[in-house]
Amino acid sequence: MRSEVITVRTGDRPVVVDITRQAEEFVASEQDGLLHVFVPHATAGLAVIETGAGSDDDLLTAIDDLLPAVDKWRHRHGSRGHGRDHVLPAWIPPYATLPVLGGRIALGTWQSICLVDPNGDNPSRQVRFSFLNG
Repeated sequence: MRSEVITVRTGDRPVVVDITRQAEEFVASEQDGLLHVFVPHATAGLAVIETGAGSDDDLLTAIDDLLPAVDKWRHRHGSRGHGRDHVLPAWIPPYATLPVLGGRIALGTWQSICLVDPNGDNPSRQVRFSFLNG
């Protein structure tokens, strides 16, 4: 298995960051196998969604609707409502596994691999790409 960690700058507010290009570069020299993407953080996740047509903003809105950043959470360190960030990975997991065929990730036409980070307290995140030969 080959593995590599990248750092993604996420800033100080909730974001959805498309990391498809970095994932494609990671598997470009491979043949068939599996790409596993993992975010080793308790307050971030990975989503395979369409981006650029408003879906990324819709996802952030849905997170706010489902998990509002208010003071109701028992986990209270960090910024206001930060406890919801720790609940996020139950709905948006910190991992995704995708097929790779001939060095290309077998994504659908409009699908992208996205880092979902609602936590503005951490301005950068690590993402681990791992490739397992088929």
